[in-house]
Amino acid sequence: MVNILVAEDNEAYRNLIKIHLLRGGYNVLEADDGCQALDILAHNQIHLIIADVMMPHMDGFQLTSEIRSANYSLPILIITAKSTLEDKREGFKNGADDYMTKPIDMDEMLLRVEALLRRANISEKHILTVGDCTLNANTLTVTFRDEQIELRQKEFLLLHKLLSYPDKIFTRQNLMDEIWGVDTETDPRTVDVHIKRLREKLSHMDSFEIQTIRGLGYKAVLK
Repeated sequence: MVNILVAEDNEAYRNLIKIHLLRGGYNVLEADDGCQALDILAHNQIHLIIADVMMPHMDGFQLTSEIRSANYSLPILIITAKSTLEDKREGFKNGADDYMTKPIDMDEMLLRVEALLRRANISEKHILTVGDCTLNANTLTVTFRDEQIELRQKEFLLLHKLLSYPDKIFTRQNLMDEIWGVDTETDPRTVDVHIKRLREKLSHMDSFEIQTIRGLGYKAVLK
Protein backbone atom coordinates (compact mmCIF):
# COMPACT_ATOMS: atom_id res chain seq x y z
CA MET A 1 0.00 0.00 0.00
CA VAL A 2 1.29 3.46 -0.92
CA ASN A 3 1.28 5.88 2.03
CA ILE A 4 0.67 9.54 1.23
CA LEU A 5 1.09 12.23 3.88
CA VAL A 6 -1.18 15.27 3.47
CA ALA A 7 0.06 18.33 5.36
CA GLU A 8 -2.72 20.94 5.28
CA ASP A 9 -4.01 23.09 8.15
CA ASN A 10 -7.46 23.58 6.63
CA GLU A 11 -9.31 20.50 7.85
CA ALA A 12 -12.09 20.67 5.27
CA TYR A 13 -9.65 20.96 2.39
CA ARG A 14 -7.46 18.23 3.86
CA ASN A 15 -10.46 15.91 4.09
CA LEU A 16 -11.37 16.66 0.47
CA ILE A 17 -7.88 15.69 -0.67
CA LYS A 18 -7.99 12.61 1.57
CA ILE A 19 -11.32 11.41 0.11
CA HIS A 20 -9.98 11.56 -3.44
CA LEU A 21 -6.72 9.85 -2.51
CA LEU A 22 -8.60 7.05 -0.76
CA ARG A 23 -10.76 6.61 -3.85
CA GLY A 24 -7.53 6.39 -5.83
CA GLY A 25 -6.43 3.45 -3.70
CA TYR A 26 -3.89 5.22 -1.50
CA ASN A 27 -3.47 5.13 2.26
CA VAL A 28 -3.54 8.63 3.77
CA LEU A 29 -1.82 10.07 6.84
CA GLU A 30 -2.67 13.60 7.96
CA ALA A 31 -0.84 16.55 9.49
CA ASP A 32 -2.09 20.06 10.16
CA ASP A 33 1.33 21.73 10.19
CA GLY A 34 4.91 21.12 9.07
CA CYS A 35 6.19 20.08 12.49
CA GLN A 36 3.59 17.35 12.82
CA ALA A 37 4.37 16.23 9.27
CA LEU A 38 8.06 15.79 10.14
CA ASP A 39 7.12 13.71 13.21
CA ILE A 40 4.86 11.47 11.12
CA LEU A 41 7.58 11.09 8.50
CA ALA A 42 10.07 10.02 11.17
CA HIS A 43 7.84 7.20 12.40
CA ASN A 44 6.16 5.95 9.24
CA GLN A 45 7.07 4.83 5.74
CA ILE A 46 5.83 7.65 3.55
CA HIS A 47 5.98 7.39 -0.23
CA LEU A 48 4.81 10.90 -1.18
CA ILE A 49 3.92 14.17 0.56
CA ILE A 50 1.28 16.70 -0.44
CA ALA A 51 1.98 19.92 1.45
CA ASP A 52 0.21 23.26 1.64
CA VAL A 53 2.45 26.31 1.83
CA MET A 54 0.55 28.42 4.36
CA MET A 55 0.64 26.39 7.59
CA PRO A 56 1.30 27.41 11.21
CA HIS A 57 4.61 26.68 12.99
CA MET A 58 6.33 25.51 9.81
CA ASP A 59 5.13 26.31 6.31
CA GLY A 60 5.32 24.05 3.27
CA PHE A 61 8.52 25.62 1.93
CA GLN A 62 10.28 25.14 5.28
CA LEU A 63 8.92 21.60 5.52
CA THR A 64 10.27 20.76 2.07
CA SER A 65 13.66 22.23 2.93
CA GLU A 66 13.84 20.24 6.18
CA ILE A 67 12.92 17.02 4.40
CA ARG A 68 15.62 17.50 1.76
CA SER A 69 18.19 18.47 4.41
CA ALA A 70 17.45 15.15 6.13
CA ASN A 71 18.21 13.37 2.82
CA TYR A 72 14.70 12.09 2.17
CA SER A 73 14.20 11.64 -1.57
CA LEU A 74 10.45 10.98 -1.61
CA PRO A 75 8.43 13.18 -4.01
CA ILE A 76 6.78 16.33 -2.66
CA LEU A 77 3.77 18.00 -4.29
CA ILE A 78 3.23 21.58 -3.14
CA ILE A 79 -0.28 23.03 -3.16
CA THR A 80 -0.93 26.69 -2.44
CA ALA A 81 -2.98 29.76 -3.22
CA LYS A 82 0.25 31.50 -4.20
CA SER A 83 0.57 31.44 -7.96
CA THR A 84 3.39 33.80 -8.93
CA LEU A 85 6.50 32.55 -10.68
CA GLU A 86 8.55 33.65 -7.69
CA ASP A 87 6.44 31.48 -5.37
CA LYS A 88 6.91 28.49 -7.65
CA ARG A 89 10.63 29.20 -7.88
CA GLU A 90 10.78 29.22 -4.08
CA GLY A 91 9.05 25.86 -3.89
CA PHE A 92 11.30 24.17 -6.43
CA LYS A 93 14.41 25.77 -4.91
CA ASN A 94 13.57 24.14 -1.59
CA GLY A 95 13.20 20.73 -3.21
CA ALA A 96 9.58 20.37 -4.32
CA ASP A 97 8.92 18.03 -7.25
CA ASP A 98 5.64 19.51 -8.44
CA TYR A 99 3.39 22.49 -7.74
CA MET A 100 -0.38 23.05 -7.95
CA THR A 101 -2.29 26.27 -7.37
CA LYS A 102 -5.55 26.29 -5.38
CA PRO A 103 -8.28 25.57 -6.05
CA ILE A 104 -6.78 22.35 -7.34
CA ASP A 105 -8.53 19.94 -9.66
CA MET A 106 -8.68 16.68 -7.72
CA ASP A 107 -8.58 14.48 -10.82
CA GLU A 108 -5.49 16.32 -12.02
CA MET A 109 -3.97 15.92 -8.56
CA LEU A 110 -4.39 12.15 -8.82
CA LEU A 111 -2.69 12.16 -12.23
CA ARG A 112 0.23 14.13 -10.83
CA VAL A 113 0.50 11.85 -7.80
CA GLU A 114 0.59 8.82 -10.07
CA ALA A 115 3.29 10.38 -12.27
CA LEU A 116 5.41 11.42 -9.27
CA LEU A 117 5.22 7.92 -7.79
CA ARG A 118 6.24 6.37 -11.10
CA ARG A 119 9.22 8.69 -11.36
CA ALA A 120 10.19 8.04 -7.74
CA ASN A 121 10.24 4.31 -8.41
CA ILE A 122 13.67 4.75 -9.97
CA SER A 123 15.03 5.57 -6.51
CA GLU A 124 13.83 2.20 -5.25
CA LYS A 125 15.54 0.41 -8.12
CA HIS A 126 19.03 1.78 -7.59
CA ILE A 127 20.71 -0.88 -9.73
CA LEU A 128 19.32 -2.24 -13.00
CA THR A 129 21.29 -4.88 -14.87
CA VAL A 130 20.68 -5.76 -18.51
CA GLY A 131 23.15 -8.25 -19.92
CA ASP A 132 26.64 -6.75 -19.56
CA CYS A 133 25.16 -3.32 -18.88
CA THR A 134 24.46 -1.93 -15.39
CA LEU A 135 22.55 1.27 -14.63
CA ASN A 136 23.25 2.97 -11.29
CA ALA A 137 20.53 5.44 -10.29
CA ASN A 138 22.66 6.89 -7.49
CA THR A 139 25.43 8.06 -9.81
CA LEU A 140 23.48 8.34 -13.10
CA THR A 141 26.07 6.10 -14.71
CA VAL A 142 25.96 3.20 -17.13
CA THR A 143 28.66 0.55 -16.82
CA PHE A 144 29.39 -1.74 -19.75
CA ARG A 145 31.91 -4.38 -18.78
CA ASP A 146 34.80 -2.26 -17.45
CA GLU A 147 33.72 1.03 -18.98
CA GLN A 148 31.67 3.63 -17.09
CA ILE A 149 29.66 6.27 -18.93
CA GLU A 150 28.05 9.26 -17.22
CA LEU A 151 24.68 10.43 -18.51
CA ARG A 152 22.68 13.57 -18.00
CA GLN A 153 19.71 13.11 -15.68
CA LYS A 154 17.03 13.12 -18.37
CA GLU A 155 19.10 10.77 -20.55
CA PHE A 156 19.49 8.36 -17.65
CA LEU A 157 15.79 8.49 -16.76
CA LEU A 158 14.83 7.80 -20.37
CA LEU A 159 17.18 4.84 -20.64
CA HIS A 160 16.11 3.46 -17.27
CA LYS A 161 12.43 3.67 -18.20
CA LEU A 162 12.91 1.92 -21.55
CA LEU A 163 15.11 -0.84 -20.13
CA SER A 164 12.77 -1.42 -17.18
CA TYR A 165 10.05 -2.45 -19.65
CA PRO A 166 11.77 -4.14 -22.60
CA ASP A 167 9.65 -4.43 -25.76
CA LYS A 168 7.06 -2.01 -24.38
CA ILE A 169 6.36 0.92 -26.70
CA PHE A 170 6.38 4.37 -25.09
CA THR A 171 5.01 7.34 -27.00
CA ARG A 172 6.86 10.64 -26.84
CA GLN A 173 4.03 12.03 -24.73
CA ASN A 174 4.27 9.09 -22.29
CA LEU A 175 7.93 9.82 -21.78
CA MET A 176 7.42 13.58 -21.55
CA ASP A 177 4.70 13.25 -18.89
CA GLU A 178 6.75 10.89 -16.77
CA ILE A 179 10.22 12.40 -17.04
CA TRP A 180 9.61 16.09 -17.72
CA GLY A 181 6.27 16.32 -15.87
CA VAL A 182 2.65 16.52 -16.99
CA ASP A 183 2.61 20.33 -17.18
CA THR A 184 5.93 20.84 -18.95
CA GLU A 185 5.95 23.27 -21.86
CA THR A 186 8.94 21.52 -23.44
CA ASP A 187 8.40 20.34 -27.02
CA PRO A 188 7.86 16.55 -27.07
CA ARG A 189 10.43 16.40 -29.88
CA THR A 190 13.09 16.96 -27.22
CA VAL A 191 12.68 13.23 -26.52
CA ASP A 192 14.11 12.59 -29.99
CA VAL A 193 17.17 14.70 -29.17
CA HIS A 194 17.82 12.78 -25.95
CA ILE A 195 17.34 9.42 -27.67
CA LYS A 196 19.83 10.46 -30.35
CA ARG A 197 22.39 11.36 -27.67
CA LEU A 198 21.84 8.03 -25.92
CA ARG A 199 22.38 6.12 -29.14
CA GLU A 200 25.61 8.02 -29.78
CA LYS A 201 26.96 7.47 -26.28
CA LEU A 202 25.94 3.81 -26.11
CA SER A 203 26.42 2.77 -29.75
CA HIS A 204 29.11 0.21 -28.87
CA MET A 205 26.93 -1.65 -26.36
CA ASP A 206 25.44 -4.91 -27.58
CA SER A 207 23.13 -5.78 -24.66
CA PHE A 208 20.17 -3.83 -26.01
CA GLU A 209 18.93 -1.56 -28.78
CA ILE A 210 16.63 1.47 -28.64
CA GLN A 211 14.28 1.14 -31.56
CA THR A 212 12.10 3.80 -33.15
CA ILE A 213 8.51 2.68 -33.72
CA ARG A 214 7.38 4.82 -36.60
CA GLY A 215 4.38 6.96 -35.79
CA LEU A 216 4.34 5.80 -32.16
CA GLY A 217 7.54 6.27 -30.18
CA TYR A 218 10.35 4.11 -28.83
CA LYS A 219 11.07 0.80 -27.19
CA ALA A 220 14.11 -1.07 -25.89
CA VAL A 221 14.87 -4.49 -27.32
CA LEU A 222 17.21 -6.82 -25.45
CA LYS A 223 19.73 -8.84 -27.41
